[in-house]
Amino acid sequence: MTPTPSPHSPSPRHRPSRPSRPSRRARGIGGCAAALVLAATAAVPASAAPTDAGGGLNEVLFVGNNWDGTADVIESTGDYAKVGRINVVPDKKERMREIHLNPIRLAFFLGIRHTVGEGHDQYVDDMYSTPDGSAVVVSRPSFADVVSIDVATGKVNWRFPVSGFRSDHMAVSPDGRRVAVSASTSNTVHVLDIVTGKEVGSFETGDKPHENVFTDGGRYIWNMSIGEVNNDLDAPWLDWTKGDRRITVADAHTFERVKVIDMRERLDAFGREDLSDSVRPVAFTPDESRLYFQVSFFNGFLEYDVAADEITRIKELPKNPDTDEDRTTWVNDSRHHGMSMNPRGTKLCVAGTMDDYATVVDRGTLEEGPLVEVSKPYWATVSGDGRHCVVSESGSDQVTAIDFATGRKVASVPVGDHPQRVRVGHVPAGWAGPSAG
Repeated sequence: MTPTPSPHSPSPRHRPSRPSRPSRRARGIGGCAAALVLAATAAVPASAAPTDAGGGLNEVLFVGNNWDGTADVIESTGDYAKVGRINVVPDKKERMREIHLNPIRLAFFLGIRHTVGEGHDQYVDDMYSTPDGSAVVVSRPSFADVVSIDVATGKVNWRFPVSGFRSDHMAVSPDGRRVAVSASTSNTVHVLDIVTGKEVGSFETGDKPHENVFTDGGRYIWNMSIGEVNNDLDAPWLDWTKGDRRITVADAHTFERVKVIDMRERLDAFGREDLSDSVRPVAFTPDESRLYFQVSFFNGFLEYDVAADEITRIKELPKNPDTDEDRTTWVNDSRHHGMSMNPRGTKLCVAGTMDDYATVVDRGTLEEGPLVEVSKPYWATVSGDGRHCVVSESGSDQVTAIDFATGRKVASVPVGDHPQRVRVGHVPAGWAGPSAG
């Protein structure tokens, strides 16, 4: 592989990605497949809406530095210059004291460190700003909670401990008022009021809920459960040990489950019994009629027709000859982890995590562009203006922007230790960091 240094590519304006994967075939409401095909122009979350000069907000990118416990705030377009940094664990001493006083919590805390954390504590997985830009809401896996951090003072506004012992991916509703968070060890998605932190509802998922996506203008929440990914039972014949993996589609107002999608059945029908059915990052088309998704251990992605309820195409991407083929060495079972789509729905940006590249793929032909060399890319997001895909390089502590049009790198910016999630959000105009730290 000879990666080409240059440009970037993400997904539309930080619209919550769409997951997929509930339990056995299809339970729930009749005609659900058609009902779940979202409107062609889903509402943009308030926290991701264009900068409102009148409201005194600046659009930015939040970069979560998982091992640092910080979030770097950079410009959402242009040269991606650094704006400021937020400490997302200002209450670390208090949380650690609680953990050390509880043997069970301590056991899970250390388990996270030595498995999914690769020897490090996980202080920030996901983050979204509130509609008024006054706070950033962060899921903190090692502390098993979600907190709201005041961007002016750096202090905690509220804290919500999730059920179980680990928090994970989040999604924000199109109106910016609610945030959904996966509680990994309790197979639950909590939905919170983003301003108060109060729980407004929850629903059950498959094993190890992961990505969440609001669809149909906020009517549904899609959750992808990925099963057990942090053990070494990675041989294909041991796939049955990975647990109950599925896409759960829930009503975002009643929190009733309306559909469960078992990708095992769809993959088998497509003739790919060899692929894992653990759905990882996803990207919906702007009209939400097609879902593109990555699965464990695979260097590529698949296309799913939502209305027809079937897999229609597959794209296998190049392997890096330097990548160790021992699947137990791949981080949390993911060979490739991170996808986004440009606002027009014509290009996909794919993070080839263990293969150390990112590439832009034409959605019509599924032809990939240049392989842009990046180090252990963990996520792919669309820039504020929709022109670039921004990937987090967790192996080199920087983010890199790739041009959707050319597929070439346009910029790289240093950030903190082990950047993972990157999200578009807002801060007050003139903000340069919390006054208290």
